[in-house]
Amino acid sequence: MASKVYWSDLRTQSVPLTEKLKRLLRGAGFETLPVRGKYVAIKMHFGEPGNLAFLRPNWAKAVVELVKEQGGKPFLTDCSTLYPGRRKDALEHLGAAQENGFSPLSTGCQVLIADGLRGTDEVLVPVAGGEFIKKAKIGSAIMEADVFISLSHFKGHESTGFGGTLKNIGMGCGSRAGKMEQHSEGKPIVTEKACIGCRRCFKACAQGAISYPRGKAAIDRDKCVGCGRCLAACPMDAIGPEFGQKNELLCKKMAEYAKAVCDGRPCFHISIVTDVSPVCDCYDCNDVPIVPNIGMFASQDPVALDQACADAVNAAPVNPGSVLGGHEEGDHFCAANPDTDWTVTLDHAQKLGMGTREYELIKI
Repeated sequence: MASKVYWSDLRTQSVPLTEKLKRLLRGAGFETLPVRGKYVAIKMHFGEPGNLAFLRPNWAKAVVELVKEQGGKPFLTDCSTLYPGRRKDALEHLGAAQENGFSPLSTGCQVLIADGLRGTDEVLVPVAGGEFIKKAKIGSAIMEADVFISLSHFKGHESTGFGGTLKNIGMGCGSRAGKMEQHSEGKPIVTEKACIGCRRCFKACAQGAISYPRGKAAIDRDKCVGCGRCLAACPMDAIGPEFGQKNELLCKKMAEYAKAVCDGRPCFHISIVTDVSPVCDCYDCNDVPIVPNIGMFASQDPVALDQACADAVNAAPVNPGSVLGGHEEGDHFCAANPDTDWTVTLDHAQKLGMGTREYELIKI
């Protein structure tokens, strides 16, 4: 049976877009969520400073206000990143969020980094039907919430075709070790040239897996358990994941992580299709959007929601000044990132029982 996906365009002359978003969410059944007296995690991306395509705090505030109207206790959340940048630990991540405008004043609620100070506060969550992941490593605060809401910026992505709801949930909710498990076999590697031999990673490793045979850190992969503590400890960003696996496997693991997050509790999903940049908001810059702004979408089915957003983008005309200038019809995401196939994530999530790619689009 097709799932219902609700959408609204961005045309307005007298009503703020945030109020239009509230109307959309009410029409999509948001008020049926059992949030009264409950902790409500609103998962979103706070943007890497320098990138201007991320969702403004105003969108988050609209969702927060609806949760509060129903008696819920909302908080905005994300997990630390795996790569060097301004969001690799809780302190820097909170600083980046504040720099991009996210605060209790601007959003109406607190911001929590779900996997803690060093990206290691995690819960092992079983993946029902998982083929590649049996227990996902999810940020603790996300799993402690009673209700889960995803608020996603829909855009292109260099590894998964696009970044939408399933990526915001699966990759975004993974702890540092969880992200490493999705991107690789889960073991870090050392870039010797960058290592200064400070031994901070040695002190952080509980497995005795790190030594200094030539004055540079070396990791015993047999002893390493992939916890990711060494990545957080290194002041030179000399330790990182080994990005070697195929994008298809990454997409399937990501779907399984999303399954772990959503199983067994009330969920609701929102996707804003504006500033559709060709690659992820995790970069400290953003390119010209590949298509014009399209609108806002919501559903209780994350698979159908991603499919509807992808269809809307692919049906839109290409912005002539973007990387897709000259590309007219077809799959805009694969044209922007030819080594990707976004359908893999949706097919695997559907197979796991997260939802369906068949949808009925209802305009609010």
